[in-house]
Amino acid sequence: MTSADDLLDIATEIGREAGALAHRRRAEGVTIAATKSALADIVTEADREVEDLIRQRLSVARPADGFLGEESGGRPSGAEVTWVVDPIDGTVNYAYGQPAYAVSIAAVAGEPDPESWTALAGVVYCPPTGELFRAAQGGGAWLGDHRLRVNDDAGPAGALIGTGFGYDPATHEGTLDQIRRVMPLARDLRRGGAASLDLASVAAGRLDAYYERGLQPWDHAAGALLVHEAGGVVSGSPGGRPGRRMTIAAAPGLFERLSALLDD
Repeated sequence: MTSADDLLDIATEIGREAGALAHRRRAEGVTIAATKSALADIVTEADREVEDLIRQRLSVARPADGFLGEESGGRPSGAEVTWVVDPIDGTVNYAYGQPAYAVSIAAVAGEPDPESWTALAGVVYCPPTGELFRAAQGGGAWLGDHRLRVNDDAGPAGALIGTGFGYDPATHEGTLDQIRRVMPLARDLRRGGAASLDLASVAAGRLDAYYERGLQPWDHAAGALLVHEAGGVVSGSPGGRPGRRMTIAAAPGLFERLSALLDD
C-alpha cells in the first residue's frame, strides 16, 4: 500500500485546487441546484463541479482506488484505499457568503464504512482563510509548519464547545435538550456550520470540544483524523465509531465528561 504521507501529498494538492475552484465560483455567484434531506439542506452547482474535479484528479492519480463523495455517492471497488470527499462542507455558509466552508478529503483503508475503516490521511482546506489542516496516520496534525495539539482539560471557567443542528426540524427539540445538558460543562457554545472545520478547530485548540448528531462519513472522515493525530479522542456514543447517531471530539479527560452527558 502507498504510504500515508504519499496519500497526504495527493490530498493536499487536489484539496488546494478544489478549494480554489470553490472560491472562484463563490465570487461569481452561487446557484442552488437542489435540496436533499430537507428544504434547508441545499446543493449548489459548485458542490457538484468541485466534486467532479476531485474525482477526476483522483482517477488519474489513483485509478484503482475507491471513492465516496457527498454529491455523487460511491463506487464499490474492493480497493485497499478509498477516498472520502466532501467538496464543500458548509454549503449553507457558502451560499450566504459566510467564510466558514471547506474542502474535506480523506484517504481510508478499506471500503467507505466508518464502522470499519482506518483513516490514513486527511486534509481540510478553508479557501476564504487559506488555512489547510492536514494529517497522516502516525505523523501528527499540522497547520502549515505548526504541529497541532488539542487543549488540555478545560479549566474552572468551562469548555468552549462546538455543535450543530440537523436540517430536519423534527430533530431540533432533541438537540435543544442536549444543549441544556451540556451547558453546565460549557464556558460557551459555538455553531460554525461546517463539521470538518469544527473538528479541525478542536485539533488546533480553537475549540475544547465538539459534538453533533447526524454526521455523514464525508463530514468527519478527515477531521476526525486531525483530532486523533492532535492527541484527542473522537468517538460516537456510547463508545462507538463517530457517525449519524453521534460524533464527539475532545481531549481525553473532557471527552469522558462530555460523552457521559450525551449518552442517551
